[in-house]
Amino acid sequence: MNKINPVDVPIKVLSNGAKIPVIGLGTFGSDNYSNEQIAQAVKYAIELGYRHIDCASVYGNEKEIGSVLSEVVNNGTVKRDELWITSKVWNDMHSEGDVIKSCKQSLADLQLDYLDLYLVHWPFPNYHAPGCDGDSRNPDSKPYIHEDYMVAWRQMEQLVEMGLVKNIGTSNMTISKMELLLKDAKIKPVVNEMEIHPHFQQPELFNYMVANKVVPIGFSPIGSPKRPERDRSADDTVDIEDPVMVKIAERLGIHPAVVCLKWGVQRGEIVIPFSVTSSKIESNIRGVMGDPITDEEMEAISKIDKQCRLIKGQVFLWEGAKGWEDLWE
Repeated sequence: MNKINPVDVPIKVLSNGAKIPVIGLGTFGSDNYSNEQIAQAVKYAIELGYRHIDCASVYGNEKEIGSVLSEVVNNGTVKRDELWITSKVWNDMHSEGDVIKSCKQSLADLQLDYLDLYLVHWPFPNYHAPGCDGDSRNPDSKPYIHEDYMVAWRQMEQLVEMGLVKNIGTSNMTISKMELLLKDAKIKPVVNEMEIHPHFQQPELFNYMVANKVVPIGFSPIGSPKRPERDRSADDTVDIEDPVMVKIAERLGIHPAVVCLKWGVQRGEIVIPFSVTSSKIESNIRGVMGDPITDEEMEAISKIDKQCRLIKGQVFLWEGAKGWEDLWE
């Protein structure tokens, strides 16, 4: 293993002064990988030089990741304060007392005293069983209700006050929802995790977040080629096969997937690609540290946006919703 010096990895400074590496390892293995495979990928990534790991309670693998985190800290590979560990509260834990309970469970599973970042995974309390069919619907699902969301957010703020969480943020938000939160929050979100890749650039939402000092974190940054079957549709496009991406990759001598990551980082976001393959884990982080994409190439990529949302969230729809688009209003 040709290790990377973590200090050479670029960082973003959040609105409160916290510093977060611009690339992290995602840990959502969908239905394709075992918890142990993902935990070992985390171990390899940290040994290589990654310091940012993006977790979530619903991924179901925080216990295995916790064993790895304990190992690499206890054996001296890394100090706890050198790591940036993110987790997220799942939809069924938004009620009074549940957010704090869920966070404490994640801390226990991850074998940590605190989280660097805690996110509200979705702005709805709508629950579905992990791995359910894409046509599944929960009759108890309901649209966004700001008063209910603030019950969860007040607990997020309490977690900061309790010292269990350093930073708090959101995920899968829209402009209209974020406007309400920014108005009412005592502790404002420092990030919003959202789907971003060259074929789904979300410029209006991206620019809104930046203007309001909320740093975008891009999930599915290479287009999520191995996403679950329930999240696939016939008109989905493939970013890494786009001729513009392929041409840039050929010039730089890298895979088009790495071009997607470089584009995201140069645009100003944080990227959290997922892989359990050591060569890809390494090429991803080296890629964001290598030669930049030119201004002309960045301009070319800006013109290939196909507005192709891959993670539509249709399983969270409520009775009376017209379609998955209702989730994103």
